[in-house]
Amino acid sequence: MTDAGDQSSLVVLARAGDVAAFESLVRSRMNAIYRLDLAILGDDADAADAAQETFIAAWRNLANLRDPDRFEAWLQRVSVNACRMIRRSRGRRLVREMPMAELEAAGSGLAAPQMPDRDVLSRALVRLSHDHRAVLALHHAEGRPVKEIASVLGIPEGTAKSRLFKARAALEKALHEERNR
Repeated sequence: MTDAGDQSSLVVLARAGDVAAFESLVRSRMNAIYRLDLAILGDDADAADAAQETFIAAWRNLANLRDPDRFEAWLQRVSVNACRMIRRSRGRRLVREMPMAELEAAGSGLAAPQMPDRDVLSRALVRLSHDHRAVLALHHAEGRPVKEIASVLGIPEGTAKSRLFKARAALEKALHEERNR
């Protein structure tokens, strides 16, 4: 990944129409955006579609980014919105599995070691709303603090904190229900 100074320079060049600079930004963030989308959507194909839509929207709207130093947070917001659109376009169908190995590899912390059945966790995550999955993914899979989550989602910090609390409670409830099925 590029460092912050290089990234800002690439953003400035890309905003001026430099396709090679934008391609470099895409290469540096592609895997992270895909992992975020996968954590939110829980489906490989949908995550790939969302990642593609993210970078298309980023190219089209790069001129709207006021501060090149905020590119990463801005791109994550574009990604969360792309996931929301993919989910709406696909309806609320349930996915068969949540790729937990990739979440754990990203340091999610969601899979508690005492939980014997990852399928239970997968089914519980699928039951959560888009907003709950997004905030959990940003916090646990991406390791973002509440302040950054608020920035990415474009919401006040208190709202982000509240959503994270509610998402954890919803996940706990869904886990309980899945275990007792």
